[in-house]
Amino acid sequence: MYKNLLSDSKNTIHFIGIGGVSMSALAEAIASRGLSVRGSDMSNGVYTERLRALGIKVITGHSAENVEGADCVIRTSAIKDDNPEVVRARELNIPVLERAEAWGILMDEFPEVVCVSGTHGKTSTTAMMTCIALAADRDPEVMIGADMREIGGVLRISDGDLFIAEACEYCNSFLNFKPTVAIVLNVEEDHLDFFSGIDDIVKSFSRFVSNTKTGGIVVVNGDDENALRAVTATGREYVTFGLSETADVTALNIEYTDGFPSFTLAYKGKEIIKIRLSVLGEHNIKNALAASAAALSMGISAECIAKALAGFTGVGRRMEYKGEYNGAKIYDDYAHHPSEVETTLRAVRRAHAGRIVCVFQPHTYTRTAALKDDFAKALSLADTVILADIYAAREKNTIGIDSSAIGDLMTNAECISGFDKILNSLCETVKKGDMVITMGAGDVYKVGEMLSDK
Repeated sequence: MYKNLLSDSKNTIHFIGIGGVSMSALAEAIASRGLSVRGSDMSNGVYTERLRALGIKVITGHSAENVEGADCVIRTSAIKDDNPEVVRARELNIPVLERAEAWGILMDEFPEVVCVSGTHGKTSTTAMMTCIALAADRDPEVMIGADMREIGGVLRISDGDLFIAEACEYCNSFLNFKPTVAIVLNVEEDHLDFFSGIDDIVKSFSRFVSNTKTGGIVVVNGDDENALRAVTATGREYVTFGLSETADVTALNIEYTDGFPSFTLAYKGKEIIKIRLSVLGEHNIKNALAASAAALSMGISAECIAKALAGFTGVGRRMEYKGEYNGAKIYDDYAHHPSEVETTLRAVRRAHAGRIVCVFQPHTYTRTAALKDDFAKALSLADTVILADIYAAREKNTIGIDSSAIGDLMTNAECISGFDKILNSLCETVKKGDMVITMGAGDVYKVGEMLSDK
């Protein structure tokens, strides 16, 4: 029934929270199929303006009358049952779908669906997979969580037979997807406001892998114990990637030039082709191996893989260059988990000989409380750390924590409240040869933009 709701061009679909990255992309994707689309959001931004430019009606604010005349309502996970539009839709017996549920319905239109999952690296690997598919003339439809230059944003619409999607585990969203190719990059403890712990997270990933269609392909990080636990528990056959010699798809003869890796791609011990990456760090070798393993399993040539990976220069908010101030280069990175912070800073250390100044904005109170020791250890890889206020996101501070929970464990960190004060501190201390990295999943990127504008 729901499938018909999103395919019948006579239907009107109303989105609650239409201004988010994934919701706006979903609205655009459904509109491209000829349906009437409209939506509401509490605030305006770049995505609401893009939708308006496409002729999609966007209402500012939530109100019960907004859903009148809709055949289906789609809501983001941030919209709760007491939202006036949800309440009214149910009074009118209008079906209310979750965002991920709707994405899953769209994916079912495609014979081949690649879903990239994992605690870290999803966006970069999804982008690499997209570049490989484009190089192979596979004409993919794409849903990704950050701006990608090669597709001009976060969505690529296609009439082809391949869908490539970033698959997030939070709130078990990815359980709405039924891939033909499931990639599991890594499985670590995160999103502890939803999951009870690592065993609960592993179980969720197992359920995701079990959704892979019969005859499909499962690609898993052979170096990650929890990822292997999740996959082996399903009894499904799988292909491994990793840096160990036992992995099916691995990297041999790894070298770095100014922090940029090159290696020989190998499959079951056989050298295939030389790969050169235009993104920093060992973590991107692993991301490239995951994408390569999936592509090889799909019958894409090694030449297309090498060409695509050489031309891939990253996506928005992943060590994205923002400008300079006083001779110091400014970058922004989305890292918001200790493993991501450590991985990024180690990659930068390999490429940059000067001082590293990191402005870190912790993301959510629960993550900060649960992982504060690991954050302190990872951030210590920078020379100087400025800790901004915690970005609340979906949470309220019911546990009374602030950034000092991390700062008190460090000797190279200072807690500064407010972006203007952080900017003043940077202006006074940053010098030629430094690298400034704003880091976090919130709005800390604004500090780097402010500094660059100076």
